[in-house]
Amino acid sequence: MTAFAAVLSLLVAVSATMTIVWSTSMSAMGGMPMPGGWTMSMMWMRMPEQTWAGVAVSFLGMWVVMMVAMMLPSLAPPLSRYRQALASSPDSRPGRCTLLAGAGYFGVWAAFGIAIFPIGTALADLVMDQPSLSRAIPMAIGVVVLICGLLQLTRWKADHLACWREAPHDGGPQPAGGVAAWRVGVRLGARCGLCCVNLMIILLVMGMMDLRVMAGVTAALSVERLEPGGERAARAIGIVIVAVALFQMAKAARWG
Repeated sequence: MTAFAAVLSLLVAVSATMTIVWSTSMSAMGGMPMPGGWTMSMMWMRMPEQTWAGVAVSFLGMWVVMMVAMMLPSLAPPLSRYRQALASSPDSRPGRCTLLAGAGYFGVWAAFGIAIFPIGTALADLVMDQPSLSRAIPMAIGVVVLICGLLQLTRWKADHLACWREAPHDGGPQPAGGVAAWRVGVRLGARCGLCCVNLMIILLVMGMMDLRVMAGVTAALSVERLEPGGERAARAIGIVIVAVALFQMAKAARWG
């Protein structure tokens, strides 16, 4: 298990470094000032020398690397439990199956990225064409963050958090084989998405390549999943998010 932990730590370090480099590069490029006092990230825009396919591939690459940096710390316990369960099957290859499970998990997040990109670019085009809509964006962000914070306080969140903490199985032996391992990873990815969908929405609306937002969301999802009192931590995080949302809404109201 020491080698397993070392590999995961290396992956987190490499992906975090790449994310920081990309984020710093994106910040250096600046953005487009918009009516309403906010700035649109260059991530959602195509430069004249770029093709939409190239922009999409670049976005997806950044998204997957960022997901590895953010999600792998809290994915480590379920993957470790899965690897241990495979040890009871004489025909299994724990290392290969764990790798395929991880690939299935991040395959789900890649699919989310593929869905997010056209939505983000379409919204960016719409906002650039409609100044009145652009002026409403800061308040809209505050409202969305408020809703996401309130979700942290609900039974829905607690149930999905408990489901994640029990993943990937109920303690029984795991079926061996690459297809079974991939399915385990896909189920983990789906559970993860349901568990933290509100936190990921906050990441998207407040600045996907903002290191402060990334660090905050990563810390929040890691604490609520890894700490023994996960439900209490989730509620405390929700209170903080609600406070941030109210501050954002007050600031937007003053600007308007």
